[in-house]
This record gives sequence, C-alpha cells and structure tokens, in this order.
Amino acid sequence: MSQEHLLEMPPTTEKWFTCDGQNLRNLALAGMLWLDHNRQHVNELNVFPVPDGDTGTNMLLTMRSAYKRIDNMTDEDHAGRMAGEIARGALMGARGNSGVILSQIWRGLAHSLKDKPVFNTRDLAAAIQEASDTAYRGVMRPVEGTILTVIRDSAEAAHDAARKSPDLRFVLERVVERGRQSLARTPELLPILKQAGVVDSGGQGLLYIWEGMLRWVNGDMGDLTVAQHSAETAPTYGGVTAQELARPSDGTIENPYDVQFILMGQNLDVNAVRERIDAMGDSTVVVGDETTIKVHIHVKDPGEPLSYGISLGHITDVVVENMQEQMEEMIAMGGVSRDELSAEIAPEATVEPGQIAVITVAPGAGLANIFRSLGVARVVDGGQTNNPSTEELFEALQDVPTNKILLLPNNKNIILAAEAARDLSTKDVIVVPTRTVAQGLSAMLALNPDGDLDAIAAEMLEIIEEVATGEITTATRTVQLNGVDVAAGQYIGIANGTLCASGSDIGTVLNATLTAMEVADREILTIYYGQDVSAEDAESLAADIENLYPDLEVEIHHGGQAHYYYILGAE
Repeated sequence: MSQEHLLEMPPTTEKWFTCDGQNLRNLALAGMLWLDHNRQHVNELNVFPVPDGDTGTNMLLTMRSAYKRIDNMTDEDHAGRMAGEIARGALMGARGNSGVILSQIWRGLAHSLKDKPVFNTRDLAAAIQEASDTAYRGVMRPVEGTILTVIRDSAEAAHDAARKSPDLRFVLERVVERGRQSLARTPELLPILKQAGVVDSGGQGLLYIWEGMLRWVNGDMGDLTVAQHSAETAPTYGGVTAQELARPSDGTIENPYDVQFILMGQNLDVNAVRERIDAMGDSTVVVGDETTIKVHIHVKDPGEPLSYGISLGHITDVVVENMQEQMEEMIAMGGVSRDELSAEIAPEATVEPGQIAVITVAPGAGLANIFRSLGVARVVDGGQTNNPSTEELFEALQDVPTNKILLLPNNKNIILAAEAARDLSTKDVIVVPTRTVAQGLSAMLALNPDGDLDAIAAEMLEIIEEVATGEITTATRTVQLNGVDVAAGQYIGIANGTLCASGSDIGTVLNATLTAMEVADREILTIYYGQDVSAEDAESLAADIENLYPDLEVEIHHGGQAHYYYILGAE
C-alpha cells in the first residue's frame, strides 16, 4: 500500500447517479480508513473480557488485503472488475469469523456487480442484498444480533432508498442511518450483548465501513490518509520468532525464490495451472477464475513460473524475492543460531501421497511441538489476537504432499477461515471444528495416517465432545457476565467457553475453574502453561491440584502461549 496515495476528490455535484470503478476504489479506501480510525473501539466491544477482542483488527486486516489488491488499479474504470478484485483480496486476507463474513459481503457485492461498468442506486441495492444473502449462507448457524443482522437491515434500507431516489448519496445515507438503528438493537436480539452492555462488534465494524464511504462522498474524511502501516510485531516463542524457528538446519533454503504474479488471459484452467505450478517448487497458492489467476510459489529458478505464465497470457504485479538473502540478513541482525534452537523444535510428520495429513493451528512453540510429536504435518502459527488468514491456511493445505487432509482450527474464531480455505482447495479437506487447543490435542489421538478420512474425522468429533476445557487469563475490561463480576486487570477463569470465575488470586480462580470443569469426575487433567509462567510455578500448581484431587492424574507441559497463563484439558 503506497504511503503517498490519498483519497481522490469525491463527487462534486449535489446528486450522484452512477459509480464507476475508480469511485468504488475510493469508497473501499474510505471505508478501510474510517474502520482503521475506529479499530480500537470495535476491539473493545468484545463481549468476553479476554485478550482476544480483535474483531476490529481482523476486519481491518481483511480490508487492507482487499485494498492492497486494487491499490495500483488507477486505470480500471469498470466497477464490476474492481469489485471482483476487492472480493478476491478480502477472501485471501480474511482473518477471524468477522473477517470471513466481511469477505463474503464483498463476494456478494462483486457477484452482483460483475457485469456492471457503472452502477446506479438499484444496482447498489441489489448488490447489498446479494451481499447479505451470501454472508448468511457462509455461516452454518446464523445468529441474529450480529453483523449478519446489520448487513440484512442495510440491504432493506438500500432497496427502500433506491425506490425513492436515484441519488447514490441518499442511498448511502439511508444505509448508514438504518445500520445505526440495527446496531443499536443488537443487544435486544442477543442477550449476552445486553448483559455485557455492548453492541455487536462485527456490526459496529461494518457500520464504520459504511460511514467511511458516506464521509468520502460528503467530503468529510478530514486528514485521514493511507498510512504506511508497519508490520505487526512478529510473535515470539520464548523470545524466538517463528521465522527463526523455520531456518533450515544446513542454512540453505531448497527453493529460495518467492515468486508472485497475477496471470490474466482467456479460458484459463485454474486446476491445470495449479498442477503445473505446483510441480515447480513448494508453498504453492494458485487461485482465481478463467480470466485472472493469482500465483504464489517458492522455486529454484524464478524464470520457470514466469515463463509459463507468459505462455498462457500476460502477467502483472510480479514480485520476486530472494528468501536466502533475507534469511541471512535476519540471522546477521538477530544473532540467534539454529543450533541454539534445534533442541526445542520437534519435526513435522512426514506424509506420503495418499496418506492423511493433519494441519493444525497452535498459539505457542510448546503447543506446536506437542502437536508435531502427535503426528501433525503442518502447524500454522495463530490463536488469540493472532488469527491466521484464509490464505495462510490455504497455503498450508497446498503445501502438504497429499490430497487427504484434516484441518484443526483449535479456536472458535478461526473455524470460518478454515472452512473458507477448505472451499478454495481442490483437495479432500475436512475441517474438524475444534474450538480449543485442548480439544485439538485430544483429537490427535484418533489419527491413523493410513485410515479412512471420514471415519477418523467422525472419531475426532466424538473425542472433542468429551473434552472439558479451562482457560486462565487476565480481564481486559470491567463487566458483569454470567453472574460473575469482573474488574479490569483481575484474573478470570473460563470453563468450556463460559466465564465462571474472577478474582485477584490466580489459585482461587483456577480452583473455581476446575470445579466448573467438573474435574472430580475426570481421570486426567493436562495443564499447558504460557510464556509468562515459570516451570516452577506450573509444577507447584500441579502439586496443589493433585493434593486437592488425589484420584486425578495431572500432567504439565510448556505451551508457550501468550495472554493465557494456563490452558487446561480434562478427560
């Protein structure tokens, strides 16, 4: 995203009857900027007082990915083609449930506008209606009082306004007005919002996007510009970044060139292109349609995929990066040797074509190691406050050398992104909807690489239903929820997704959480301690629990997760 790029001037006439591709580009940019300006407010609306209130961040990262796709499209006036590129960018960059739903909103808009060089009020109303329908279809069990309600009410407002006026300004005004009304009533539709005293965070994020669009049309964006956003701080595992953990043992990357480009042509066969590109290297990502395909591949010779692309059409947005040089620069700057890390890293499972591979999400190095030791083929870094994108999950799916894959998200906010990645892949992928790390680890006990994919997935589903999960973290806001009074900064306990305890003493909170998990009726309790807990403290805690529950077998492991002192799994 270019630092110097500013919003263009909005329409200057009193009435605005049609919108072309460049004006749609500006609407998307304005929506992203206003969401960015209000991101923290959206994050703070998270119902649970836990450090994963990242709805605003997830929606913003999704919008940034969408806008990055069109940043340099300054000569594209066709609204439908512009909308299609926005939708592609949103899908690949979608993070968290809110980001995936937002990408589906853009997908519906784009599908409705695909043949429109320009669109009017009736076209816009039809597009918002299809956006609403697509978003609802993308959720297995739609819940009212969420972003879905806000997009549906926005569509109704757009239809009503389009019947009354041909002015796009008027339609946006009515959409924003109805969006505010819809957002205000979300607590009446979803009791947990009313109990927490907040409106729905995803709905608020969507409203900020609508508001940003209207602000641009009215020339009311102030001094907001596209900032050069620095990369998020890389997550660390015991002070070591994921990039450092990924260094090859011999210091040499097998396919050192990262090649990316967009292939444009006619009657392109996405599956054939994906198969041909994949044979050239690794980390293959090939998505698109018969006219436009996005290609990503790691190769020895960057000329090979580029020449192949040129043979099929013309290529643009070409990026070639030498990862070997980048790695060596990182080593020189970081001063951490691979030898110092090798003892801490368990190898990923080797999977042969035709076998079953498991891809899982893990929020810490210790948890990643445990998953690998249980036979996981690929571990994707992510968890609370760090939801992986659809593209990151899709890359992992494409990277394993088999067509039979089980994908474990291990977080309720990653399930939709996992399902979106599954739908992009041509492989046989089953998403096992693990909502916690403890469920994911228990599910691994059912893995048989040579077994039947459907049967193993079914067995995993049965296992996770029997797992009780607990989490101990720090409250980020003051709230009363589920009859528990919470003050910001206190320790809180969550049992099976429900807030159950709070207080200033972590031991007291943990004991109340164990009671809510009904561990007295369980045989084994596994404790995964986070990056802010010492091994000595974890061992002392385990001893206390064993004294309290003498018939309970207690195991402890270093999880290395951020934000959560302890993750508990009972079976």
